[in-house]
Amino acid sequence: MILAIDTGNSHIVLGLIHQDGSIGPTMRMETNHTKTEYEYAADMKLILEMGGVDIRALEGAIISSVVPPVTTILKSAVKILCGIDALVVGAGIRTGLDIGLDDPGTIGADLVATAVAAKNYYPLPAIIIDMGTATTITVVNEKGRYIGGCIMPGVSISLDALTHGSSMLPSIDLVLPQKVIASNTADAIKTGIIFGACGQLDGVIDRFLPVLGEGTSLVATGGLAGLICPNCRHEIIYDPDLLLKGLQVIYERNRPRRRGRN
Repeated sequence: MILAIDTGNSHIVLGLIHQDGSIGPTMRMETNHTKTEYEYAADMKLILEMGGVDIRALEGAIISSVVPPVTTILKSAVKILCGIDALVVGAGIRTGLDIGLDDPGTIGADLVATAVAAKNYYPLPAIIIDMGTATTITVVNEKGRYIGGCIMPGVSISLDALTHGSSMLPSIDLVLPQKVIASNTADAIKTGIIFGACGQLDGVIDRFLPVLGEGTSLVATGGLAGLICPNCRHEIIYDPDLLLKGLQVIYERNRPRRRGRN
């Protein structure tokens, strides 16, 4: 069993990858820049045990992180937790992904992992939507090459900017409104944020598809993708485990060799 850790700006996802390739359970914890490796190790131990995970069964670990100050701390935390040297997605790690950016070193580990998953699990070319703190829309072409994409403010950031920037607008829970044309302020915010995000995704996809051609896979992941994507005009596959699937593929490409008995 492999521990996969996806570290974002707001949350850290802990996922278990089993020998048969299945993923689960997955658990979330807050990303905290001030915690030490021992505090993270204690938190992970508690969360994993509450999820019914036998830490002694872990045989490996891999970390994807877009928060450099936390990456090293998490690697140390995993070592404290289970005595394992975790792989970290970055320079020197074999991914099998050809990166066609102006500066390949600038690509985030999360984008690498989702692109690797799209390449291995979906027909190419593929448009990949990741709805986290930021919303990223990236592309792997028909040859399996990562060619780039775009970045826009995440749905939660847009909502926070709107409600915190005006004392007259209430804070709300982001759920689908009952009417498209809202008749009260709270529903008007929900309609604007949700369907505005749908329009952004559809608009970018409409511009990407003529470049990529027919048969392009559309796949989405991330916390709010399950709410937004079903309301888009394009048919988008929601895969909540996409990034963890990518980490599974990357781990297998870099799996430490076991030493045979003498």
